[in-house]
Order: sequence, then structure tokens, then C-alpha cells
Amino acid sequence: MSKKLLLILGLFFGLLGGTIAQKGTVRGNVFDKDTGDPIMFGNVYLEGTSLGANTNIDGFFSISNVPAGTYKLAASYLGYDSTSVEVTVREGSIKYEKLYLTSSGVELETVVISGKREESKKEVQISTVRVTAAQIKALPTIGGEADIAQYLTVIPGVIVTGDQGGQIYIRGGSPIQNKILLDGMRIYNPFHSIGFFSVFETEAIKSVDVLTGGFNAEYGGATSAIVDITTRDGDKKKFGGLVSANPFISKVMFEGPIKRLDEENGNGGSISYLLTGKYSYLEQTSKKIYSYADSAGLPYNFQDIYGKVSFIAPNGSKLNLFGFNFNDDVNFQDVARFDWNNFGMGANFKLVPPSSTLLIGGTAAFSKYKIGLNEVDSDPRSSTITTYNVDFNFTYFHKDNELKYGFEFNGFNTNFNFKNVFGFDFEQIDFTTELSGYLKYKIKLKNLVIEPSARAIYYASQSRFSLEPRVGLKYNITDRVRFKMGAGIYTQNLVSTVNEEDVVNLFVGFLAGPEETVFEPGTNDPNNPGTGDPTRDKLQRAIHGVAGFEFDLTDQIEFNVEPYYKKFTQLLNINRNKLNAEDSNYSKETGDAYGLDFLVKYEARQVYLWLTYSVGYVNRFDGEQTYPTIFDRRHNVNFLGTYVFGEKKNWEFGARWNMGSGFPFTLTQGFFGRHDYFGGLTSEYTTDQPRLEVIYSDERNGGRLPYYHRLDFSLKNTIKFSKSSSLETIASVTNVYNRQNIFFFDRVAYERRDQLPILPSLGLIFKF
Repeated sequence: MSKKLLLILGLFFGLLGGTIAQKGTVRGNVFDKDTGDPIMFGNVYLEGTSLGANTNIDGFFSISNVPAGTYKLAASYLGYDSTSVEVTVREGSIKYEKLYLTSSGVELETVVISGKREESKKEVQISTVRVTAAQIKALPTIGGEADIAQYLTVIPGVIVTGDQGGQIYIRGGSPIQNKILLDGMRIYNPFHSIGFFSVFETEAIKSVDVLTGGFNAEYGGATSAIVDITTRDGDKKKFGGLVSANPFISKVMFEGPIKRLDEENGNGGSISYLLTGKYSYLEQTSKKIYSYADSAGLPYNFQDIYGKVSFIAPNGSKLNLFGFNFNDDVNFQDVARFDWNNFGMGANFKLVPPSSTLLIGGTAAFSKYKIGLNEVDSDPRSSTITTYNVDFNFTYFHKDNELKYGFEFNGFNTNFNFKNVFGFDFEQIDFTTELSGYLKYKIKLKNLVIEPSARAIYYASQSRFSLEPRVGLKYNITDRVRFKMGAGIYTQNLVSTVNEEDVVNLFVGFLAGPEETVFEPGTNDPNNPGTGDPTRDKLQRAIHGVAGFEFDLTDQIEFNVEPYYKKFTQLLNINRNKLNAEDSNYSKETGDAYGLDFLVKYEARQVYLWLTYSVGYVNRFDGEQTYPTIFDRRHNVNFLGTYVFGEKKNWEFGARWNMGSGFPFTLTQGFFGRHDYFGGLTSEYTTDQPRLEVIYSDERNGGRLPYYHRLDFSLKNTIKFSKSSSLETIASVTNVYNRQNIFFFDRVAYERRDQLPILPSLGLIFKF
């Protein structure tokens, strides 16, 4: 770091500290009085002044630059009764207060939406969709179970290739280019093999931030998108939970206080717990209920367990301890057996120093993901990745400015084994580390919010240093119209074992970036015929550019439009066509993704409508030709609607319709018979039965499948026995008009395989 930069930073922090020392700071947390849950995006202000702030997802707020004096500190939030307390601020002092709001009975969906809109005027939020558990549950449920896996597919720019496989593609990025986080820990396979369900429990989710592009420097190690999931704490006041069952799965959740929160007797702390578990038995129930889909049963089994203990200190500091164990098992009889396990544990914390405007946070976590595939006609595959990560972050609040910086260590072991069709083994046993730091500064200048940031990463296995500048801004043209844009440079060192030529991609293994030489496509090295020149480095790289407008057309209608462009300057894949031992184990590609996303939302007390349209183009260049990827869905439409009705508002009807243009595929040019010659020179090739092989068209992904469309309905009735206990009955129908959407075509057997047919279900959820 140069002396000039050190001097600038020193002057900046000196001025910041000097300003804070002359005046005071009021900070604290806002909680729901009944449960102790944090109030997200609430308004906190000093009455009679222009000073105020919004709470974050932890309910934390900080009001800086407060002149000495005595004030009324007030908190308000739609759906809650306002409250206020008297605070005395002295020069240079930091005052911490807790405020508790009492619910006034307005539906949670309306409450969350109101707070979110207020936040959108003060935050850049480029290409960001924030989802809550209440919004997830508003989606028509499949099998009576609301799940984030189903909700992600209605977000603009998100594509899913089928009901089976459970992978998502975000604005031209493949699944390996998306980083899925759970409480700060990376989850390598968040979706079960039947794509309706994720490993996450909806009732345990506090918020989900989906960043589809142009994200700031807080996030690294992904070249396309981020899905950041935060779980809530257990109830701090009383024991409770739920039990549910339907033809797909059953689940339980328990929560409650270990040390009860008592706001009446001072600012005491609390300890609470949350434990969830779900178990699928679709393989057994489908033999009778859905025998028309597959008489042998739908062979999908999974089990998930997640637990969390939360410690809240009197001053607002917080520590969470969490752990999970996720399992998935698929058994296609006489064809293949597939299974994976993801185990992990960790801790995250927030420290609120009593004499500083600094907020300190961090995460320490460990996880192990292991996957295996055994097929009757090929050698087994296996992949294991063990990950360790530690990060610390620091946030300074100062009036309209906010400075955040952090440091992160990631280490992971990989153990992968695969043999291609030509008999060549591919094996990687490796350990690598990544060291990174980032700096983000947000400043609000009247109607303009600017957020420059930068991330610096050192990849030890590659001996490469990457500096990644990024910027975001939002301009409030009027109170209802906002312009936003973002851009940045992104890298990652993680490589997927998935190959798009596989008909069904259930096996998702992971590799560290190669240490061996990788050659550029489309060039020739005269000293090494048949290969290209060595690459400059072996990191995967991308450049993002996003812009757009937000319109609050009325108090109930919001419109959002975003054009985007992603340039993938380097992508690495396993070289499955390796013919000689001297050939590289990896191949390189480049690519482009660009498009336009539209979103219209209507949100009222009893009606919720969501309409999206995306048009996108995703291409790759492999050195020989430019081709569309298998997830290049040109047009994608989603309509979601819910309606609450009945004298007691205890009925809810939901509908969701999705339509997408056909995915690309490579056309068949012909067939040939392959002799294996296992007997060497004595092989009876004149009488042996050859294996039928496919000759593919030279034009990669030159064909298009038919359009996909599907309609889902659900009807929910809630019977309330008391304020905290209820019974929900959910009737749902997936694929209402039994659309035969193609899944894949077996070229050798010449048989079409379709997605899942109409699936009616009835589920019960008892909450207490």
C-alpha cells in the first residue's frame, strides 16, 4: 500500500473520529414484544429533529452526529403500535437503547413490504430481490410445503431446467458460478434431486437476498450470483413449534427460550434455540398415490436437520451457534444409485462495543460435502469437498455515510475420482486457501446514493492476486422513481464436475482450480501440436454491468426493469474428451450473457400479484464455435397471485403459472455400432453385438425443445385455536392441466421422457 493511500485513509478516519467525538450517537435494537424477533427495516427517529435511521435485518439501528441534549427516541413500523423512550445524549457519548413494538394485527406480508420500500430509497440494491418467509409461503405450495426452491424460480433472471435435478441458473451463470450462503457458510448443494425442495426450512428463514448480478465487494468467490440466506432466532419468550405431513414429506420444528427475554426488568439478555427436521417418503407414497407417474415409485429420498442456539447480550451483542446435516438419496433401479451428504457447523456473531460507533461481525464455520454416483454401465464417480472459513467485518456509521471492511480466509480440501468413456482416470486430491479483504463505502448526497467498493483476493494454489473494483449507485429522481446501476470484476477458483452433455445432471462434484497448465482454445503451439497456448492464469473471471429503473406507480404497484450484461472472460471445465495421457485435464471457454428483466408487483391487504418477464441470451465459445448453452431460455414468464378471503380472513387461494421457451440441444446426425474388443486380437467382432452409439450434429445445441408451461394451484384454510396455535389445511395441485413438458429424449431407446405429471396433494400443518 502506498504512503499516499495510507495518508488519505488516516485523514479520513481522523476526520470521521473527530466529528463523532464532538457529537453523540444513539444506537440500539428494535424487537417484536411478543416473540423477541428483530423488527427489520423499521423507522427509528429522534422526535422534533431530522435525525433517524432504518433498522437492518437484525433490528439494529445507529443514529450518528446527534447534538447533546434530551430527546424522545421513537420507533414505528406499519402493523405495530409506535413506541418511544427518553434518551439523554452527551458530547462524544454513545447511547444504547432497546425498543419493543406490539403488533396491531396487520398481516405480516403488508408489514414487510412497507419496510422494504422505505429501505429501497436509501440502499443501492442493484439486481437484488429480498425475500421473507411470509412471501415464500404466499407461493402456491407443492405437496403442501412452501419452499425457497420453488420461490427462487419466480425471480426475474432465474432459470430452472426441470422438476428433477434441482439446479438454478441465474442471468447466464451456471450453478457453480452461484454462491449459496446459509448464515455465512457456503452450501454446495442446496437443492434436493426432486427440484421442488431445498435443504432450507421455510419457517426458520428470516430473509433471503438474491443478488443476480453487479453485487458489491462484500461477496467474493462467485462470478455470477449470490443467494444469501439468514435464519431467524428461536422464540425468546415461549416454547412453540410445528408438526406437518403431506404425501411428499413430514417435518417438525421446535423453538423456545433457554433464558427467557424479560424486557420489563431492565435490558436483560436472552438465550433461545431453534431445531428443525424433515423427512421424505415420496418413494413409498408415490407407488399408491402417484403410480401413474411411475409404477415403481418416484425414487427420491432426503432428510434434513438444522439446529441453532442464539445468545443475546444486554447491549445488543449476539452469538449464534448452528449446525446441520442434509442427505439426499436417489435409486433408479437397475440403472444408477446416487447419494450425497452435507454436514457442517459454525458460529456467527455481532459485537456492539459500548464506547465505539463500530459494529463488529464475523463467522467461523466448517462443512463437508460428499457425493457419489454408481451406474450399471460405467465406473463409479465420487467427490468430496471439506471447507473451513473464517471472516471478520467492521462497520462504521456516520450520519449519511457508512464504511464497512472485512477480512476472509477460506480453505478447502477436494477429493475427486472420475473415469471417462475412453478409460482415462481423472483424480484430484488437493488443499487450497484463499485470503481476501474488502472495503465498501456508502455515501448519501441528497438524492444520490453512491457505493464504491473493492475486493482483493490471493489464491494460494494459483499464486495469483486479484483486485476487483466494483461500484453501485442509486439516484432518486422523484419520491417514486429511482435510477440504479452497478458494475464490477469477479473471480472464482471453484470448478464444477457437471458436464452439459449429460442428459440428467444429478452428480454435482467440486474441484479446486487446476494447478496444471490449461491451454487457450482455438490456437496452435508448434511445439505441442493439437493444443493451444498456455493461459495467462487459471482463475475463472467475469465482468458485470447492470442498470435499471424502479417505479412506485402507486402505493400498491411497483415496477422494476433491469438490462444486464455479463462477460465471462474465462470458464474452465473438465476435459471429458481426453484421448491421450498427455492431453490437459481441463478445457477453457469464454461466454456472454445479456438480457432484460421486468417485474411488476401489486400488494394490498388481501391481494398479492407478481408478474415477471425475462428475455435473455447465453452463449459460450469453445475455441471452435459459438453455441447457446443448455439453459439458454430465450423467454421466461412467471405469474403469481394470492387472495385472502373469508369472514375471518382464514382462507387463502394461490396460483402460479410459468412459461418458458424451449432449451437448446444438439441434434442427432446418425448412429454407429461400437465394438469394445475386450478379447483383443481374438475378439469375435463379426458376431459380437456392438453397442449403439450416437453421432451428434456438428452444430452444438443447434436444436430447440418445445415450450414449457405449467400451472399450480393451492387453497389453504387456517383454524386458529389461540393466539399461538393453529391448524392449516393445504390442498394443492401441481401441473393442473397435466402439461407434458419434455425432460429429455433417450436417443438410443428412441423414447421421450417427460417432467412430472399432475400431482394433487393434501397437507396439514399444526402450529403451537
